[in-house]
Amino acid sequence: MTVETYWRSFIEAFPEYKGVQFDAWSFGVDEDELADLVKKGMKTATTSGLSSYKVEEEALPQVGDISVVLNEKGNPQCIIETTRVYQTPFNDVTEHHAYLEGEGDKSLAHWRQAHIEFFESYYAELGIPFDESEIMVCEEFKLLYV
Repeated sequence: MTVETYWRSFIEAFPEYKGVQFDAWSFGVDEDELADLVKKGMKTATTSGLSSYKVEEEALPQVGDISVVLNEKGNPQCIIETTRVYQTPFNDVTEHHAYLEGEGDKSLAHWRQAHIEFFESYYAELGIPFDESEIMVCEEFKLLYV
């Protein structure tokens, strides 16, 4: 199913969103697994690095943003709405945020290990250094449609 067809199905179910702008994207590491966690209601947050937005010249997420979450093949899996966005240093990400991300055992230790590995590799691809004082963009969202 295409993103446009999926969006039309969503609009039929929720006509109040007609005319709303949306983005379509997938999570950075294991797109299928993370999209599945969102669909199950186990993942309600994500984290990105502030520097990556600057390098890639992308707008920061905003409360109220609507997104179609894709799998690794680019197929729509669900629709989410951003409910909270805040910035904090990597070292200050909380146990609560790690839990909301829903990955692994949901602990801060797991979150830190997985995200250090991801950001070190991703930032290297962008040609910028990563360290644990890097400012993170923490985003919380709610599931609107599967």
